[in-house]
Amino acid sequence: MKGLKEKVVVVTGAARGIGRATVVAFAAQGSVVVATDVLDDELAALVDEVKRNGGRVEGVHQDVTDAAAWPRLLADVVARHGGVDVLVNNAGIAIIGTIEEQTLDEWRKTAAVNVESVFLGTQAAIAVMKARGGAIVNVASVAGNVGEPRLAAYNASKGAVKLLTINAALHCASHGYPIRVNSVHPGYTDTPLVANAIGSMPEDEAQAYSAEIVAHIPLGRLARPEEIADPILFLASDSASYITGSGLIVDGGYIAA
Repeated sequence: MKGLKEKVVVVTGAARGIGRATVVAFAAQGSVVVATDVLDDELAALVDEVKRNGGRVEGVHQDVTDAAAWPRLLADVVARHGGVDVLVNNAGIAIIGTIEEQTLDEWRKTAAVNVESVFLGTQAAIAVMKARGGAIVNVASVAGNVGEPRLAAYNASKGAVKLLTINAALHCASHGYPIRVNSVHPGYTDTPLVANAIGSMPEDEAQAYSAEIVAHIPLGRLARPEEIADPILFLASDSASYITGSGLIVDGGYIAA
Protein backbone atom coordinates (compact mmCIF):
# COMPACT_ATOMS: atom_id res chain seq x y z
CA MET A 1 0.00 0.00 0.00
CA LYS A 2 1.16 3.51 -0.80
CA GLY A 3 2.68 5.96 1.60
CA LEU A 4 3.09 3.97 4.81
CA LYS A 5 6.88 3.82 4.94
CA GLU A 6 8.26 6.12 7.66
CA LYS A 7 4.75 7.06 8.82
CA VAL A 8 4.32 7.36 12.59
CA VAL A 9 1.44 5.14 13.65
CA VAL A 10 -0.26 4.76 17.04
CA VAL A 11 -2.29 1.58 17.60
CA THR A 12 -4.35 1.03 20.75
CA GLY A 13 -5.33 -2.37 22.12
CA ALA A 14 -2.18 -3.61 20.42
CA ALA A 15 -1.22 -6.64 22.49
CA ARG A 16 -3.74 -9.12 21.10
CA GLY A 17 -5.93 -10.01 18.17
CA ILE A 18 -6.62 -7.39 15.52
CA GLY A 19 -4.42 -4.81 17.23
CA ARG A 20 -1.46 -7.17 17.30
CA ALA A 21 -1.87 -8.09 13.64
CA THR A 22 -2.18 -4.41 12.76
CA VAL A 23 1.08 -3.53 14.51
CA VAL A 24 2.90 -6.35 12.70
CA ALA A 25 1.46 -5.26 9.35
CA PHE A 26 2.37 -1.59 9.75
CA ALA A 27 5.89 -2.50 10.84
CA ALA A 28 6.27 -4.71 7.78
CA GLN A 29 5.40 -1.67 5.64
CA GLY A 30 8.23 0.33 7.20
CA SER A 31 6.09 2.43 9.54
CA VAL A 32 7.24 3.56 12.97
CA VAL A 33 4.68 2.02 15.32
CA VAL A 34 3.74 3.07 18.84
CA ALA A 35 1.75 0.14 20.26
CA THR A 36 -0.32 0.75 23.39
CA ASP A 37 -2.16 -1.52 25.79
CA VAL A 38 -2.65 -2.31 29.47
CA LEU A 39 -1.42 -5.90 28.95
CA ASP A 40 2.23 -5.11 29.57
CA ASP A 41 3.71 -8.61 29.28
CA GLU A 42 1.94 -9.42 26.01
CA LEU A 43 2.80 -6.00 24.65
CA ALA A 44 6.48 -6.52 25.48
CA ALA A 45 6.43 -9.89 23.71
CA LEU A 46 4.94 -8.26 20.62
CA VAL A 47 7.57 -5.52 20.63
CA ASP A 48 10.35 -8.09 20.91
CA GLU A 49 8.93 -10.12 18.03
CA VAL A 50 8.55 -7.12 15.71
CA LYS A 51 12.04 -5.87 16.49
CA ARG A 52 13.55 -9.31 15.83
CA ASN A 53 11.94 -9.15 12.40
CA GLY A 54 13.48 -5.75 11.69
CA GLY A 55 10.47 -3.58 12.46
CA ARG A 56 10.45 -0.30 14.35
CA VAL A 57 8.07 -0.42 17.27
CA GLU A 58 7.79 0.64 20.86
CA GLY A 59 5.30 -0.38 23.52
CA VAL A 60 3.56 2.12 25.80
CA HIS A 61 1.29 1.32 28.72
CA GLN A 62 -2.01 3.12 28.12
CA ASP A 63 -5.44 2.99 29.69
CA VAL A 64 -7.48 4.34 26.78
CA THR A 65 -10.24 5.51 29.16
CA ASP A 66 -7.84 7.90 30.93
CA ALA A 67 -8.74 11.26 29.41
CA ALA A 68 -5.72 13.14 30.72
CA ALA A 69 -3.29 10.54 29.36
CA TRP A 70 -4.32 10.92 25.71
CA PRO A 71 -2.84 14.40 25.05
CA ARG A 72 0.30 13.44 26.97
CA LEU A 73 0.75 10.27 24.93
CA LEU A 74 0.42 11.99 21.56
CA ALA A 75 2.52 14.97 22.63
CA ASP A 76 5.27 12.55 23.61
CA VAL A 77 5.03 10.77 20.24
CA VAL A 78 5.26 14.13 18.45
CA ALA A 79 8.27 15.16 20.55
CA ARG A 80 10.15 11.94 19.81
CA HIS A 81 9.08 11.23 16.23
CA GLY A 82 8.08 14.59 14.80
CA GLY A 83 4.37 13.95 14.47
CA VAL A 84 1.54 11.45 14.40
CA ASP A 85 0.44 10.35 10.93
CA VAL A 86 -2.01 7.58 11.79
CA LEU A 87 -4.12 6.69 14.81
CA VAL A 88 -5.86 3.32 14.96
CA ASN A 89 -8.47 3.30 17.72
CA ASN A 90 -8.64 -0.46 18.15
CA ALA A 91 -8.99 -1.08 21.90
CA GLY A 92 -12.29 -2.70 22.74
CA ILE A 93 -14.15 -5.18 24.92
CA ALA A 94 -17.24 -7.37 24.53
CA ILE A 95 -19.41 -8.54 27.42
CA ILE A 96 -22.19 -11.01 26.65
CA GLY A 97 -25.61 -9.76 27.80
CA THR A 98 -29.11 -9.20 26.47
CA ILE A 99 -31.03 -5.97 27.06
CA GLU A 100 -32.71 -7.66 30.05
CA GLU A 101 -29.54 -9.17 31.51
CA GLN A 102 -26.82 -6.56 30.86
CA THR A 103 -25.92 -4.71 34.04
CA LEU A 104 -25.37 -0.97 34.24
CA ASP A 105 -21.76 -1.55 35.26
CA GLU A 106 -21.21 -3.71 32.17
CA TRP A 107 -22.88 -1.06 30.01
CA ARG A 108 -20.71 1.73 31.42
CA LYS A 109 -17.50 -0.28 31.16
CA THR A 110 -18.26 -1.16 27.53
CA ALA A 111 -19.09 2.44 26.69
CA ALA A 112 -15.92 3.71 28.36
CA VAL A 113 -13.58 1.38 26.49
CA ASN A 114 -15.39 1.16 23.16
CA VAL A 115 -16.80 4.67 22.69
CA GLU A 116 -15.25 7.17 25.10
CA SER A 117 -11.72 6.05 24.21
CA VAL A 118 -12.47 6.60 20.51
CA PHE A 119 -13.82 10.07 21.29
CA LEU A 120 -10.78 10.90 23.40
CA GLY A 121 -8.28 9.48 20.91
CA THR A 122 -9.90 11.13 17.91
CA GLN A 123 -10.08 14.49 19.66
CA ALA A 124 -6.43 14.32 20.74
CA ALA A 125 -5.30 13.14 17.30
CA ILE A 126 -7.09 15.97 15.49
CA ALA A 127 -5.26 18.46 17.68
CA VAL A 128 -1.85 17.16 16.60
CA MET A 129 -2.76 16.27 13.01
CA LYS A 130 -4.73 19.26 11.79
CA ALA A 131 -1.72 21.30 10.71
CA ARG A 132 0.10 18.60 8.74
CA GLY A 133 -2.57 15.97 8.08
CA GLY A 134 -3.17 12.36 9.00
CA ALA A 135 -5.56 9.45 9.05
CA ILE A 136 -7.69 8.06 11.84
CA VAL A 137 -9.09 4.53 11.60
CA ASN A 138 -11.64 3.46 14.19
CA VAL A 139 -12.26 -0.25 14.65
CA ALA A 140 -16.02 -0.66 14.91
CA SER A 141 -17.81 -3.94 14.15
CA VAL A 142 -20.59 -5.45 12.08
CA ALA A 143 -22.40 -5.17 15.41
CA GLY A 144 -22.46 -1.46 14.67
CA ASN A 145 -24.52 -2.19 11.56
CA VAL A 146 -26.86 -5.02 12.58
CA GLY A 147 -28.35 -6.21 15.84
CA GLU A 148 -27.00 -9.07 17.92
CA PRO A 149 -29.46 -9.95 20.69
CA ARG A 150 -26.80 -11.26 23.07
CA LEU A 151 -24.64 -8.11 22.88
CA ALA A 152 -26.75 -5.16 23.99
CA ALA A 153 -23.97 -2.91 25.25
CA TYR A 154 -21.55 -3.94 22.50
CA ASN A 155 -24.17 -3.25 19.79
CA ALA A 156 -24.79 0.23 21.15
CA SER A 157 -21.10 1.01 21.52
CA LYS A 158 -20.12 -0.01 18.02
CA GLY A 159 -23.08 1.82 16.51
CA ALA A 160 -21.81 4.90 18.32
CA VAL A 161 -18.32 4.42 16.89
CA LYS A 162 -19.77 4.25 13.38
CA LEU A 163 -21.58 7.59 13.71
CA LEU A 164 -18.80 9.27 15.70
CA THR A 165 -16.46 8.40 12.82
CA ILE A 166 -18.79 10.05 10.31
CA ASN A 167 -19.14 13.11 12.54
CA ALA A 168 -15.38 13.50 12.93
CA ALA A 169 -14.77 13.04 9.20
CA LEU A 170 -17.28 15.76 8.32
CA HIS A 171 -15.88 18.06 11.00
CA CYS A 172 -12.34 17.74 9.67
CA ALA A 173 -13.44 18.22 6.06
CA SER A 174 -15.60 21.24 6.86
CA HIS A 175 -12.70 22.90 8.69
CA GLY A 176 -10.22 22.18 5.93
CA TYR A 177 -8.14 19.85 8.08
CA PRO A 178 -6.22 17.36 5.93
CA ILE A 179 -7.38 14.47 8.11
CA ARG A 180 -9.35 11.46 6.90
CA VAL A 181 -11.46 9.54 9.42
CA ASN A 182 -12.88 6.11 8.61
CA SER A 183 -14.02 2.97 10.37
CA VAL A 184 -13.48 -0.73 9.79
CA HIS A 185 -16.32 -3.11 10.66
CA PRO A 186 -14.96 -6.62 11.26
CA GLY A 187 -17.21 -9.61 11.38
CA TYR A 188 -16.57 -12.42 13.84
CA THR A 189 -12.79 -12.81 14.04
CA ASP A 190 -10.59 -15.46 15.63
CA THR A 191 -9.35 -13.29 18.51
CA PRO A 192 -9.18 -13.55 22.30
CA LEU A 193 -11.96 -10.94 22.52
CA VAL A 194 -14.40 -13.19 20.66
CA ALA A 195 -13.16 -16.36 22.36
CA ASN A 196 -13.42 -14.83 25.84
CA ALA A 197 -16.89 -13.40 25.21
CA ILE A 198 -18.25 -16.73 23.97
CA GLY A 199 -16.31 -18.59 26.64
CA SER A 200 -18.16 -16.65 29.34
CA MET A 201 -21.36 -18.48 28.33
CA PRO A 202 -22.36 -21.92 29.62
CA GLU A 203 -20.59 -24.58 27.57
CA ASP A 204 -23.64 -25.89 25.72
CA GLU A 205 -24.79 -22.35 24.87
CA ALA A 206 -21.28 -21.38 23.75
CA GLN A 207 -21.03 -24.35 21.39
CA ALA A 208 -24.46 -23.64 19.90
CA TYR A 209 -23.66 -19.93 19.54
CA SER A 210 -20.33 -20.66 17.81
CA ALA A 211 -22.00 -23.06 15.38
CA GLU A 212 -24.75 -20.51 14.70
CA ILE A 213 -22.20 -17.81 13.91
CA VAL A 214 -20.20 -19.90 11.46
CA ALA A 215 -23.37 -21.16 9.79
CA HIS A 216 -24.37 -17.56 9.08
CA ILE A 217 -21.05 -16.58 7.48
CA PRO A 218 -21.12 -17.27 3.71
CA LEU A 219 -17.33 -17.84 3.65
CA GLY A 220 -17.85 -20.50 6.32
CA ARG A 221 -15.27 -19.45 8.89
CA LEU A 222 -14.17 -16.70 11.25
CA ALA A 223 -11.80 -14.05 9.95
CA ARG A 224 -8.11 -14.19 10.76
CA PRO A 225 -6.82 -11.03 12.50
CA GLU A 226 -4.51 -10.39 9.53
CA GLU A 227 -7.55 -10.19 7.27
CA ILE A 228 -8.80 -7.22 9.30
CA ALA A 229 -5.39 -5.60 9.65
CA ASP A 230 -4.90 -5.24 5.90
CA PRO A 231 -8.12 -3.20 5.41
CA ILE A 232 -7.05 -1.00 8.34
CA LEU A 233 -3.74 -0.37 6.59
CA PHE A 234 -5.55 0.40 3.35
CA LEU A 235 -7.68 3.11 4.98
CA ALA A 236 -4.61 4.58 6.66
CA SER A 237 -2.59 4.60 3.45
CA ASP A 238 -2.35 7.03 0.54
CA SER A 239 -4.17 4.38 -1.50
CA ALA A 240 -7.33 5.57 0.29
CA SER A 241 -6.64 9.30 -0.20
CA TYR A 242 -10.22 10.03 -1.37
CA ILE A 243 -11.98 8.01 1.32
CA THR A 244 -13.33 9.66 4.46
CA GLY A 245 -16.43 9.15 6.57
CA SER A 246 -16.73 5.58 5.33
CA GLY A 247 -17.27 2.29 7.12
CA LEU A 248 -15.49 -0.64 5.49
CA ILE A 249 -17.28 -3.92 6.24
CA VAL A 250 -14.98 -6.95 6.43
CA ASP A 251 -17.22 -9.81 7.49
CA GLY A 252 -17.05 -12.75 5.08
CA GLY A 253 -20.53 -11.87 3.83
CA TYR A 254 -22.20 -11.94 7.27
CA ILE A 255 -24.32 -8.83 6.73
CA ALA A 256 -25.10 -9.69 3.11
CA ALA A 257 -26.59 -13.01 4.19
